[in-house]
Amino acid sequence: MPVPEQPHGSHAYPPPQWGSRRLLGRVLDWVIGAVAMLLVLLLVLLLLWLSITQGTGSADAPAPGVTSPSPSGGPAMAPTPPSDLGEDEVWLGDISLNSSSVFAAGTPLEDVVGTGTDVTSGPDGLVARHLELTATVPFHVVAAQVGPGTTVGAAGGGEARVDTRVEALGRSLPVGATGSVEVVGGKLVMVPTSIDIGAPQFISDLLGDVVRELVTFEYAIEGLPDGVVLRSVEVVDGGFRAHLTGDDVRLVQ
Repeated sequence: MPVPEQPHGSHAYPPPQWGSRRLLGRVLDWVIGAVAMLLVLLLVLLLLWLSITQGTGSADAPAPGVTSPSPSGGPAMAPTPPSDLGEDEVWLGDISLNSSSVFAAGTPLEDVVGTGTDVTSGPDGLVARHLELTATVPFHVVAAQVGPGTTVGAAGGGEARVDTRVEALGRSLPVGATGSVEVVGGKLVMVPTSIDIGAPQFISDLLGDVVRELVTFEYAIEGLPDGVVLRSVEVVDGGFRAHLTGDDVRLVQ
């Protein structure tokens, strides 16, 4: 059966249900967009809250095992006096000594640097719980102990040189010896590693052992408080640089 033609100038309109579906789709798109914007806003607010706040108890207390530094960058806590400090005692904490020279018990020391830790002053004098001391023993002081006419100096390479005269086989011989310096029994000791007696090699070899014993020397630093022990030594320009330490050292009686 033929389909009747549409009158000229008329328009075809979609069925009514099509318009309802299109409207429903627009509403759903709007709802989804609104929900998404709400989630983004909540996330931003959460991040802002976390950035300007801290967990409970974290503002004032450091993490376990961590010591808060002092404003100056030093130790977090200042040293405290001993609990048994008497009323007639004065606790000084740490003290430092820097002097170009110190003369004690006839022994001159140069470029002296000392640090006393936990120092207490009382009826027993001035006592340091621990003492660190570094000083230079001049070469001429050690040379005078080795023997008359002896000179001592640096030989380079951390070694020292001794020039002296020794008696061997009834004769006086000029001897130059170099050797390493170490601490033995709390004393500064030099053991020659090379010896020159100004003679042919076979004579030096013949007399080497005898001369080595004569130019081997040891030196004890005198005038130090009891309990201070020589720990290490090195050869520097001008003398022997000694490092000494001690515990419970009475500095002044």
